[in-house]
Amino acid sequence: MSVVIWSDGALREPTDPLVTGVDHGLTVGDGVFETCAVYEGQAFALTRHLRRLRRSALGLGLGEPDLDEVRTAVDKVLAVAGDAGRLRITLTGGPGPLGSHRFDPEEQRQTLVVLAGPATRAQVSRVVRVPWVRNERSAVAGLKTTSYAENVVALAEAYRQGADEAVLANTVGELCEGTGSNVFVERGGELVTPPLSSGCLAGITRELLLEWGAADGMPVREAEPGELPYEVLDEVVAGDAHLLLSGSIRNIAPTVRVDAVDVAAGPLSLAAQRLFQEHVGRDLDP
Repeated sequence: MSVVIWSDGALREPTDPLVTGVDHGLTVGDGVFETCAVYEGQAFALTRHLRRLRRSALGLGLGEPDLDEVRTAVDKVLAVAGDAGRLRITLTGGPGPLGSHRFDPEEQRQTLVVLAGPATRAQVSRVVRVPWVRNERSAVAGLKTTSYAENVVALAEAYRQGADEAVLANTVGELCEGTGSNVFVERGGELVTPPLSSGCLAGITRELLLEWGAADGMPVREAEPGELPYEVLDEVVAGDAHLLLSGSIRNIAPTVRVDAVDVAAGPLSLAAQRLFQEHVGRDLDP
């Protein structure tokens, strides 16, 4: 299917010009976004995604987004998107100076673009370790911004090595996240994910697995700071632990290769994958 686009109050053709060349999202990456899975023509967990979109926008200093407008745009796109599997909501600072500073807030006019298109969901993941790190003390740590150049470089390296995701440490050597995923380590009979203090994104799928797992009696929790050093991946390679990834498009995907070593999917990881799919089938906006 082709991509369906909404911008500036109406549906647009893929070849239509949408933003000015001085849009701050284009010139300096001054924007935030959300990606939702689409099931049965509905954006999954849209309320949670919009809550995070607002949090990211305010954290970046963009001001309050018009979430009613976002919902209207989402409805219009999905009404004609057919078999779309992915929805993308992008909000930028709008037209701005050529430098990093912004116009006066009273002059600021945000740009909103909503897209729907196809998605491919793999049941498993193959990851590599990369030499770059997340800065847990960054001004935008934990915000889902459009400044994704670091992720592009790291993911390109993963693909170069035959993997589909790169897993990063933070500046103090803790396991952090993937370029577009959260990570869970299965060891000691439980699933443990790095804390938000590590600099990882507060992923929606991560959040739901923690909630649903706890409600269903699954031993899944957020780690204490320092509990998951990056070297825990050595345990996964040795077969003494397991790794799974979570994300809005991949959902829950156990890892079957780390670097060039094939590893087994853990029993809890597979159970978490089944649990998540069962809950998705019950409620598309949990």
